[in-house]
Amino acid sequence: MTQTPGGAPADETVHPDYDVVLLVEQALSAADAAQVRSLHEALEEPVVYHVLLPVDDAPARVQAAMGSLGGAEPLASPAVVLDEDDLEVVEQEALSRGERELADTLAHLRASGVTVHGELVTAPPVDALAAKVAAVDGREAIILTSSHAVAEFFHVDWSSQARRKLGVPVLHLLEHETFDEQAGGGEGATLI
Repeated sequence: MTQTPGGAPADETVHPDYDVVLLVEQALSAADAAQVRSLHEALEEPVVYHVLLPVDDAPARVQAAMGSLGGAEPLASPAVVLDEDDLEVVEQEALSRGERELADTLAHLRASGVTVHGELVTAPPVDALAAKVAAVDGREAIILTSSHAVAEFFHVDWSSQARRKLGVPVLHLLEHETFDEQAGGGEGATLI
């Protein structure tokens, strides 16, 4: 253990930055970025944001959708099956869309004057969030989604899962809504 010049033990776990991990469902608007930034303006230490944007498992969703189209009336039409090349095209389109949305989100946050890092994630979103919070010693997590009333009611939404899994405060915000709009609807911005 190191000691300060006066002989007292020095704190070897000094973290000069206030790391915040954001899990976003879609690209943030400039207003979303400014709103997130406003939450930390009064902090003295530098704030560093780590953005996670899940990439859909597009091929699995397409296969499931195609299977359900033929499933309603089994004799009416044959099941539609996509070949590997078509699935690869769908997967590449999802990845490209994710990269664009992440780039837009990072640009909006940087324009608000903060340090930000970002990555696309393919792991289950809450698992990726927990791993990133642990990796950067995150002080809090912010989850930005559209409203998912049924999932929220049954507490299976990302925020509810994160609150059970993380040991840091979790804030759920609704994308593309101001704090006032969220407060008026009785949902959204909940902090524990």
